[in-house]
Amino acid sequence: MKCIPVQEAVGFAICHDITEIIPGECTRPAFRRGHIVAPEDVGYLLRLGKEHLFVSDGSPDLGNGRVHEDDAALRIAKAVAGPGVVFGEPKEGRVNFTAFRQGLFCVNLTLLEKINSIPHVTLATAHSMQGVDEGRLLAGTRVIPLSVPETTLQAVEDCCVGAFGPLLSVTAFRGHRVGIVTTGSEVFHGRIKDAFGPVLHQKFTAWGSRIHSQEIVPDNTETTAAAINTAVENGADLVCVTGGMSVDFDDKTPAAIRAVGCEVVSYGAPVFPGAMFMLAYKGNVPVLGLPGCVMYCRASIFDLIVPRILAGLRVCAADITGLAHGGLCEGCAECHFPKCAFGKGQG
Repeated sequence: MKCIPVQEAVGFAICHDITEIIPGECTRPAFRRGHIVAPEDVGYLLRLGKEHLFVSDGSPDLGNGRVHEDDAALRIAKAVAGPGVVFGEPKEGRVNFTAFRQGLFCVNLTLLEKINSIPHVTLATAHSMQGVDEGRLLAGTRVIPLSVPETTLQAVEDCCVGAFGPLLSVTAFRGHRVGIVTTGSEVFHGRIKDAFGPVLHQKFTAWGSRIHSQEIVPDNTETTAAAINTAVENGADLVCVTGGMSVDFDDKTPAAIRAVGCEVVSYGAPVFPGAMFMLAYKGNVPVLGLPGCVMYCRASIFDLIVPRILAGLRVCAADITGLAHGGLCEGCAECHFPKCAFGKGQG
């Protein structure tokens, strides 16, 4: 590989993708690695600000123990991609990772920091511990120079070999039988129509689970507790109790969840929307007290916790408190969260 003036590059193969920036619209590769420069390309390259090019000088490799950016990105990708994660071919020196299946996306944060501490290596990911669909973009990696020493890539690979678990993984959701206990005297007596059930049906169906049962009860501690017990006894793997989570006198859901002998993990969460959330366990069955925001917000505490449960994790108090950093939805003070950041993966 050698660097020569553009005017002298006709007939040579370009050694890397060349990007064209269209302000306000996009960036795109104007020329791909391996393109043979033609006379009509010279003016275009000059307009792109390229007065010199790295071109192939006919040598079989870079030599001197160095690895081209495309090959380096592929080496890194092979080292860090775990179960449920796939990666594509290099584009402009970068390799992207996507979800091979629907499930819970997990990032080994300690390993991520180590890899990004290696000079010239960059690897950026989406937020860890979130539910993703098949094909979702998860991460990207590239090296900064056009080539890096072999020792740089060996350092990445050594980090991964010694790590506890892969850097990137997607754990498939397990189908759950979901029991719903809908509270509210206004719903029980038919004064208003239940709006919570259809929302939960849609969300759980999209994640490969199904509604096993739904019982509507008035605002009564004993009746709600009995309905929770019935759902568990009838085979529910997860119970959602909807409504009755505020501090109003008529809201009895937290008391009912405690009354069935559940182990309460948390009542309250540092997440907006979703602060009045409750998580408990009846044996191995999670019991969720869901505040009203789950019904009308595009995303909420529900979408941060339930994917973990569907992936087979037992959520603890530290998991809940750990949501505080990033747990504020942008714009949540107005208009019922029309620009919910959770829905953009920023929760």
